[in-house]
Amino acid sequence: MSERMPYTETDNITLAKLALLSERARKDPKLQFTSLAHLLNAGFLKACYYSLGRDRASGMDGVSWKEYGERLDENLNDLVTRLKAKRYKPLPARRVYIPKDEHSKRPLGLPALEDKIVQKGIAWILEAIYEQDFLDCSYGFRPKRNCHQALDVVDKTIMKRPIHYVIEADIKGFFDNVSHDWMLRCLEVRIQDPSLLLLIRRFLKAGYVEAGQLVSTEQGTPQGGNLSPIIANIFLHYVLDLWFEKKLKPQMRGVCHLVRYADDFLCLVQYQREAQSIEQALRERFVKFDLQLHPEKTRVIDLRRGLMQKVKGDQHAAHTFDFLGFTHYGGRSRKGNWMLCRQTSAKKFRKACKALSAWLRQTRCLAKLSQWWPTLQAKLAGHYQYYGISGNVRMIERYHHLAKRLVFKWLNRRSQKASFTWERFQEYLEHYPLPEPRIRHRLYTLSSVS
Repeated sequence: MSERMPYTETDNITLAKLALLSERARKDPKLQFTSLAHLLNAGFLKACYYSLGRDRASGMDGVSWKEYGERLDENLNDLVTRLKAKRYKPLPARRVYIPKDEHSKRPLGLPALEDKIVQKGIAWILEAIYEQDFLDCSYGFRPKRNCHQALDVVDKTIMKRPIHYVIEADIKGFFDNVSHDWMLRCLEVRIQDPSLLLLIRRFLKAGYVEAGQLVSTEQGTPQGGNLSPIIANIFLHYVLDLWFEKKLKPQMRGVCHLVRYADDFLCLVQYQREAQSIEQALRERFVKFDLQLHPEKTRVIDLRRGLMQKVKGDQHAAHTFDFLGFTHYGGRSRKGNWMLCRQTSAKKFRKACKALSAWLRQTRCLAKLSQWWPTLQAKLAGHYQYYGISGNVRMIERYHHLAKRLVFKWLNRRSQKASFTWERFQEYLEHYPLPEPRIRHRLYTLSSVS
């Protein structure tokens, strides 16, 4: 069976309907959509199936992408029948944990393959509507938007506007604690289709299985599914973005800006008193919606030029802030002018090095060097693609150096006899080089290196 999606007239009709939804939502910001679930037909769900990752981990059903596709048309027709009869109920997600930092892990929910398909379809429908409503301050999990654009806006706003204070905010356990009732009330602003809302409610209440035990979910939307990012963006659009731009911002005398990536956000403010006022207002706002800003991780940072310059080498200083894996601090340009600098945060750097070392330790004896070397090259290239940002060359070069040392270390632990001397290892790298660190995103020129 070909893995490429075959073209059908039905697919084209569905795409046209999504485009029509977007156009209607754009022209009438107050329009409520009452008939959406019918879009989840066999042709549309087939497009959703082909958009899924081929090699992702299975959910509770144990069905892989390939296995489901062996009887794709039959499976999808049965799925559509159950959807129309409202007999479709998502299976509980399979809960796994991935490292979050040195001290904690992040829970992920792995849905069943069929649930991934339906979630993807609902996400596409919601995206078609809400992309017309979302504000420019939001960058996470949106088409044609990414974290480097968010970092660029932070840089340009601080450098070009009179910004002297930053509110570094952390929503405590957002994805685990977000209220289902408030989530559905936010969705009902635009969505008035009972069938679609019922589906979303069933996904929220589906629960998860951990250590063989079924755990019900009365709050939260587990990360790992296709639906979670879009409904989280919708919730924060109403709770944070609109409130900040339409109500809070007009009350301020000075400049203030919001930059949000998923549940991670900064407020860039001109005056200290207004920064303190905004921080308190944010805490009260989230309490109203049954959430809490972390009491220790949410703080006001003084960006005044002299203070940031004095502590530029201290990763944990009071006048630096972290955002999207980078620590931001004050420095000097080659001409001696103050500028906002950034480098890989110490926490993210340690995590990347530990992950690479663990992978090398596990992989070195499972396959020949020639088999896993391309994967190693891809891992390093991926690191440079994200962290290769203006001003961070020292940290990506440091990662490159440590990566080579780790590879050399684990290659020589495959047996009692050393496989390589350092000189032989260098000769090997000349024939099979690892990607060189280089800047991929130039904030100073608003461009990305191809």
